[in-house]
Amino acid sequence: MDNIDRRTILTTGALALAGAAAQTAPARAQSAPKTLFAVPAVTIPIVGASEVFPVRRIYCIGRNYAAHAIERGSDPTREPPFFFQKPTDAIQNVGIGEVAEHPYPSLTKNYHHEVELVAALKSGGTNIPADSALDHVYGYAVGLDMTRRDLQNAQAAEKKPWEIGKSFDHAAVIGPIHPVSKTGHFTKGAISLAVNGTVRQNSDMDKMIWSVAEQIAKLSEAFELKAGDIIYSGTPENVGPVVKGDVLLCKLQGLPDMSIRIV
Repeated sequence: MDNIDRRTILTTGALALAGAAAQTAPARAQSAPKTLFAVPAVTIPIVGASEVFPVRRIYCIGRNYAAHAIERGSDPTREPPFFFQKPTDAIQNVGIGEVAEHPYPSLTKNYHHEVELVAALKSGGTNIPADSALDHVYGYAVGLDMTRRDLQNAQAAEKKPWEIGKSFDHAAVIGPIHPVSKTGHFTKGAISLAVNGTVRQNSDMDKMIWSVAEQIAKLSEAFELKAGDIIYSGTPENVGPVVKGDVLLCKLQGLPDMSIRIV
């Protein structure tokens, strides 16, 4: 076989391979993997808007009021803050003026309430300076960090992770989000919780050890914060147990009340 024939064969083969590749490229695109089943997006209503707030992650700060730190057996001095997370689908939305039914969870015999201010982020980043951290806040809501206290305490006593005490269905109760353009930022103001009309938790947000801005800054050192993240900013002292039939009324100065009934 002479050189011309070889070149002809090689060229023909290359063109054939290129054609085959061109024909299979659309086939590959068409056979892109599809999701096995749909997972519902978790959202929170926004007051005065038709849009809803999509939740990406739920962060919570622990023992952020000195008196609560003391009642939990911790040192209330300004030590570095610690955070934990709840699963996104732990969200339970509660409407304004509604008394929402909240199921008493399994496994626990000591179910506690923790009323909190929640900050919802519209943007994020890493290593965010505290003096510009509030620029990332879209709005605020009233929240309840519900806790299976006996399970949390048992795990803590054995130096094991205590997600089972914090991260379960309906554990992140929250009212609608109020845009910061309507409310301003919360650095002070009364925060309280009553059970069946009797006030249990009663404090002021200016007693936070770490402000919302500082929490954002500290979190962004460990995680890249993004739009859709929400932060439960800690609870005052006098957390305590609830039982089926109890009605909880949460008040946070500057926001509408939020209420649930344990069922």
